[in-house]
Amino acid sequence: MPKSYKRGYAVAVLLGMDIDHAVLWDIFSQVAKQQQIIPLSGGRSDAKATYSFHESIVNALRPTLREGVRSVIIASPSRTSYAQEFLNHVKAHHTWLVSGANKAAFSTMVGSASTPQQVAALTKTTAFKELISQTTAEETEGLLEILEKKLNAADNLVLFSLQEAESIVLYPQGEEKPKPEYLMLTDEFLSKSRQKNRLQRLMQVAANKGVKTRVISAESAAGLRIAQLGGIVCLAKRE
Repeated sequence: MPKSYKRGYAVAVLLGMDIDHAVLWDIFSQVAKQQQIIPLSGGRSDAKATYSFHESIVNALRPTLREGVRSVIIASPSRTSYAQEFLNHVKAHHTWLVSGANKAAFSTMVGSASTPQQVAALTKTTAFKELISQTTAEETEGLLEILEKKLNAADNLVLFSLQEAESIVLYPQGEEKPKPEYLMLTDEFLSKSRQKNRLQRLMQVAANKGVKTRVISAESAAGLRIAQLGGIVCLAKRE
């Protein structure tokens, strides 16, 4: 069975900030997976080194953000300002990350997230679970805005079933055929489906092809809207 089945679906990104490095983690519904360690080449008092460090973190985040995961939790040890310093950098130099329909949802918390042991302990805390819920809820507000906009756009094709989504994602399309952009489904649709293998394959192939793929809480505003549409929605752009 593919590893993606065991790890579950992507939920958020956890960024562990420390005095001389940062660690990026992919948070899935079942596990956390270390993605990258980013060193700080210089001291915290070196403005140029800190700027370069923060830019390296933004660049490391880009691939995951392009995949559609836009909830970012930033953790740093108590009595430090590392998380807020990075967030200030983002607000000052990367407004595309904090404004508009495609913005990311950032939250900060106290905690260490440099090692697997630290992350395992952190993700079990009530504070982390509550922050994940709050941050992903903020993210889905943006997804709902995108969904409603594309539902009403003449140049978009909206598909409402697993079979229709498979037809456009799994099979090669001609140059003039619609290109899938988003695949959204609720966690309830996924958990209750009797065709989980097909769904997992669809999600994996979609992600591999650059389709922004998100499993959304059925209790969120976007989740409620997607549930009204059948629980799964694939948005495609007509060329």
